[in-house]
Amino acid sequence: MLTTTEMNGKTIPTLDEGKYRDLLQELNMVPKVIESEAENEKCLAIVEALMFKGESRTIEETNLLRLLVMLIEAFEEKHYSFQEWQQTTPHEFLQHLMAAKGIKQVDLVGVLSLSSGLISSIVNGKRQISKEQAKKLGIYFKVSPALFI
Repeated sequence: MLTTTEMNGKTIPTLDEGKYRDLLQELNMVPKVIESEAENEKCLAIVEALMFKGESRTIEETNLLRLLVMLIEAFEEKHYSFQEWQQTTPHEFLQHLMAAKGIKQVDLVGVLSLSSGLISSIVNGKRQISKEQAKKLGIYFKVSPALFI
């Protein structure tokens, strides 16, 4: 039986705390601040399963879904924030990607230019990266060309 509440002349379904506790027990979870990647992955899996239910979700499942999304967003904002990258120059992005993939300047010969001197100037920030070069770098590194502009 669905429990409802009258609010501003509207009938609103309300959470059944017993059913909510049963749901948490069934999922073997205690909603709390996410502290690790493993906890985040578990919550993501539950969110995916609840989202898949679509319109057949119960009020309790919908409330849990909304709570888990908030917890996941908070975790990911803290651990995967790109705010530190906002002040990064295109050349620093290029240097980071090169280091992460173990790529040397010579590996970019033929990708950006045939001139190793030009590539050195670009990598070291002495020359701007053109839009065309940004497109080529985006394809090469499989990232958005916007990172290099």
